[in-house]
Amino acid sequence: MSEPAVADAGTRPGFAARSTVAREHRGIRRVCVLALLLCLCSSIVSGAESVRVLALFPGKAMLEVDGKRKVLSAAGDAFRGVKLISADTREAVVEFDGRRETLRLGSSVRSEYKKSTRREIRIVKDRRGGYFVNGLINGQPVNFLVDTGATSIAMSENQAAKLGLQHRVDGRRVGVGTASGNVVAHEIELRSISVAGVRMNDVRAVVIDGSSPRFVLLGMNVLSKFDIDQRENLLVLRTKY
Repeated sequence: MSEPAVADAGTRPGFAARSTVAREHRGIRRVCVLALLLCLCSSIVSGAESVRVLALFPGKAMLEVDGKRKVLSAAGDAFRGVKLISADTREAVVEFDGRRETLRLGSSVRSEYKKSTRREIRIVKDRRGGYFVNGLINGQPVNFLVDTGATSIAMSENQAAKLGLQHRVDGRRVGVGTASGNVVAHEIELRSISVAGVRMNDVRAVVIDGSSPRFVLLGMNVLSKFDIDQRENLLVLRTKY
């Protein structure tokens, strides 16, 4: 009796084709894994996109890196790819994206060390002790008095009339607190304002009955858009972005 024919692995029907497909699948998996690793490495190498100084102390600094805050308490400390080299109450030296940069309070840098285009407004205290800055309300020129105690832009009804504002028609009657006590006012929305060339749209303001305040007050609803730095008789407003 003849022995049954047995095909070895090399001649078994379909075996070579299946082996080829399996090798191709393994190759594809290797390529996918390699691509994933390259993407991860790329994200690590790119590091932080933006760095900002929030507070300064002798020997340490509070940084905001891509929106995350961290106090680096000693030279050599690092956070999200940003390394602190030195710091004092005036400035911090950081290493970022392979380079070093000196940053003052409130200043910031972005990836590849391109400095952000922040506007800076310098206001010198006048003889009356106030900080006045030229601007516009709905395209009309005004002279703002910077007032960090005011929650919003505030003006008298006399000033509103000069600017052509219909506060009694367009506004909402409210009560506001002043140094002289509670007074009647109307809350309105200004179409646009400009402070030394920095424009903002749809800004809240209050128009107070009577002739007070004497000047148009630039309140915190606008000032909060700036980093504020006061040095003796100089007030510096820096846009945050």
